[in-house]
Amino acid sequence: MAHPEYQYLRLMAEIIKDGKTKQTRGIHPIKTIFGSQLRFDMRYGFPLLTTKRMPFKILLHELLWFVSGSSEVAYLHEHGIHYWDGFLNGKTDLGRVYGVQWRHWKRPDGSEFDQLQWAIDEIKNHPNSKAILVSAWNAGELKEMRLPPCHTMFQFDVTKGKLRMMLYQRSWDVFLGGPFNIAQYAMLLLMVAHVTGLEARELIISVGDTHLYTNHIEPAKEQLRRKPYPFPTLKIIGDVKSIDDFKEDNFVLEDYQYHPHIKADLVIV
Repeated sequence: MAHPEYQYLRLMAEIIKDGKTKQTRGIHPIKTIFGSQLRFDMRYGFPLLTTKRMPFKILLHELLWFVSGSSEVAYLHEHGIHYWDGFLNGKTDLGRVYGVQWRHWKRPDGSEFDQLQWAIDEIKNHPNSKAILVSAWNAGELKEMRLPPCHTMFQFDVTKGKLRMMLYQRSWDVFLGGPFNIAQYAMLLLMVAHVTGLEARELIISVGDTHLYTNHIEPAKEQLRRKPYPFPTLKIIGDVKSIDDFKEDNFVLEDYQYHPHIKADLVIV
């Protein structure tokens, strides 16, 4: 089997070759295709890209922030994460984004619903269900979000003791955001598998608008010239029983080989 990272590289090459140019709300246009899918068999390792160095601790702490249900950026700042600051407009929180919707979805009566914990309970108690979904896309609260969610919903499947997750992305910044989404949702899959006693088998990412910003095309071409290394291994250690119990020390990344970091500017839209 070809290295799983090649499907990501082929996707970038397809966008460069065949993508259509569109204007965006930001200062840079995009080259885009609509409708794509990547699949990562977890038996081939943890899908942390190797053709450029990925900041594992940063993407780990951002995921733990999502899982916490917070929109306050203090935790991110404590761990050196500042790329959300461009969306703050003088505030200290990002509104009802991502983790807030995962853990504090509002019912019509004003009470809250913890989607993520509900999904974990469903996996344990009704594993054959076809409706184990978590959504960050709350159309009634989009105006309360500093950024409409790009990774909009994810669904779990349990088959013969194996746990699979499908993520739907409405919009995918393939060069910068994409590698984070791949690693973070693979990590979330491992976390949910751990607390439900299942084997994490596959991460599937389906995407609507799949794009490269035009100022990322040359950095993407540099990455395309590199040959992937084998994926690393991510181990979860410690006595973790609940999705809320995970800390940095519970994650051990082993055998991560990588090519040098490739610098590219974040586009704030």
